[in-house]
Amino acid sequence: MKVGTIRETKIEEYRVGLTPSGVKALAQAGHQVFVERGAGEGSGFNDEQYEQAGAATCPSAEAVASAVDLLVKVKEPLQSEFALLRPGLILFTYLHLAPLPELTRALLESKTNSIAYETVRRPDGSLTLLVPMSQVAGRMAAEIAAQFLKKPGPGRGKLLGGIAGSSPARALVVGSGNVGTAATRVLLALGARVTVTSTDLQRLAGLESQFRERIATRVTSPAVLEEELGDADVLIGAVLVPGGIAPKLVTRAMVRSMGAGAVIVDVCIDQGGICETSRPTTHNDPIYVEEGVLHYCVPNMPGAVPRTSTEALTSATLTYVLKLADRGLAALREDAALAAGASTIDGKLVAEAVAKAQGLEYIPLDQTLK
Repeated sequence: MKVGTIRETKIEEYRVGLTPSGVKALAQAGHQVFVERGAGEGSGFNDEQYEQAGAATCPSAEAVASAVDLLVKVKEPLQSEFALLRPGLILFTYLHLAPLPELTRALLESKTNSIAYETVRRPDGSLTLLVPMSQVAGRMAAEIAAQFLKKPGPGRGKLLGGIAGSSPARALVVGSGNVGTAATRVLLALGARVTVTSTDLQRLAGLESQFRERIATRVTSPAVLEEELGDADVLIGAVLVPGGIAPKLVTRAMVRSMGAGAVIVDVCIDQGGICETSRPTTHNDPIYVEEGVLHYCVPNMPGAVPRTSTEALTSATLTYVLKLADRGLAALREDAALAAGASTIDGKLVAEAVAKAQGLEYIPLDQTLK
């Protein structure tokens, strides 16, 4: 099969879909690989490294997309990239389609076969391609909160960990998955006083066992959030609805109750965010203030550490890229985890959560593959 990757065009997105080592693995398996020139520069990989690994470098994204059967990306296609979509193309990338009806429509109308990293699910329920980026985003969320609590800027000028004679910052983490766990670990390391809320009692028990008396845990409810957010210094949104839209758990009134200079890092923003006041921002304009509270809502947070993120992502995705390259769409019949990632196949929407979010017709995957 002909496999390719292109330079990401999302603002300040420096990750790339394939590393040179990933290219080498594909080439050794007998596949042709095409890479847009300069695609890996932001992650520290130059064209010569890709060529030495066995790739042909191409002058443009259009040249790559028109040449390949399987296009491997990092982020969802932007409107400027819709022209790259076409019948029969297999697109493998993070999609987060639920809040993106225009992209869903473009994929369906172009009859592109799209498979979303974020919903590839193993039999044990783990979202194997979401884990590495969730860990990166969670760790970054705590660092970002510490950064923006400080002056100069609209933060309240507070040290996350405090010192003798001054209390530490009070942080609330909503969500107990990979993002929430990673954020909690770093917040604790920086000395914050942390409460984690979740609807998953088993995960909360695991966090209590892991961090012992260093954290408090509560079951998420409107009353609990209202209580915990009053005068809180930091809120980290870490709720995941696989393939769907994040619930609006935090009302505008709750945000206001945090007080001027508090910080919200809504990691769920690529699913719409958990706060009524959340809206997407970018790496080059990452924050805004609403109700006196600083909001950081960058959908592609791991793009700020592209070398780490690209290496971790390719390590996770390469097994599935090779399966798709070897078997094409037949891999969806043979690998249940990969099948769970299928979003649009031959003009049909096979992602039930996306169909529900957008009010579109859902067609089961097995009907599209007959």
